[in-house]
Amino acid sequence: MTYLRTAAGALITALLTALLLVLPLALLPATATAAEAPRVALSQAEGGKGGEITVSGSGWKPGALLMLLVCGQSAPGKGVIGGTNSCANTDGRAATVDAKGSFSAKLPVAEPPVPCPCVVHVAGVTGQQDAVDAAFAVAGHPTAPLPETTGTGRLAVLTSARLEGSSGVLVWFGAPARREVVVTLGNLGQTPVKDPVFEVGTSHGVFAPQYEERQWRGTIEPGRKALVRLPVELTAGAHGDYQVSVRFGGKVLVEQSWGVGRPWGVTLFWVLLALVVPAALFRIGMAVVDRVRPAAAFVPRGRRARGRTPAPAPASVSVSEPTAVLPWFTPDSAPSETSPTTKGQA
Repeated sequence: MTYLRTAAGALITALLTALLLVLPLALLPATATAAEAPRVALSQAEGGKGGEITVSGSGWKPGALLMLLVCGQSAPGKGVIGGTNSCANTDGRAATVDAKGSFSAKLPVAEPPVPCPCVVHVAGVTGQQDAVDAAFAVAGHPTAPLPETTGTGRLAVLTSARLEGSSGVLVWFGAPARREVVVTLGNLGQTPVKDPVFEVGTSHGVFAPQYEERQWRGTIEPGRKALVRLPVELTAGAHGDYQVSVRFGGKVLVEQSWGVGRPWGVTLFWVLLALVVPAALFRIGMAVVDRVRPAAAFVPRGRRARGRTPAPAPASVSVSEPTAVLPWFTPDSAPSETSPTTKGQA
């Protein structure tokens, strides 16, 4: 009987402890959980080119830097087909999330390079990797139906991913580095996956990955596998340690490190430029000096050693001045050798 009382007391104590731990969580306001999901709202659902709308949001990470774009061939929940190449990148804007997780920014209405349906695409650049799309209609812009991209199967990675490809000579001079992410995927679902759209992103340092959509052409039947190749490209002059990520259905499938060498060709170019330009300016300056200085100027010894001989000086003609004639002597009275002397005649 004592043993049963002890067991019952321990059970009641455990139940009371669990109730005290769970009850505060149950009493939290519903907005605390909802605030974890970022949201975006637009001041108007439609606008024409040249106009302006206000994009606001809440539930974002405080201090995060966001990118706002008008993108075509997109729909909320389906992503931006074609990545940022389907967006009006030149008219994009940046916004910073305040301490309360909210933001508000003006965004000019621009026509994307692809037809609508269009969205306002809000994605984290630093501090947060979330992306939210809000439906938006660009007045006067052509529309086209969205392509069928994926099935309802489940893709899983069967082998470790790798990066294939090599950098050309132009990459040594700052050209964008390109690779292919190669991975074997299997369909674990019950339906085939046709033309799946993957998100490929690269990150460097503390910056969040910038994802761009890459569509793989083909069908993966249930229980089958396929070798998938997805291109990835960095910006011009990028170097250092990068992280390549591949997402599908909001889930990261692959993460692969990528070390990119420094473009030493650019450094060599600037070094040569720093040497050639002063030398060329020196030669030009010396040529100008040679033209403007007098002809009888002193010629340096180095010039003579290189085979340049100075021009001969013009011959000088000396003109003798007439001698002065003494008053008591005239040329006619000078004795000559043929004239007889007076002494001989005597």
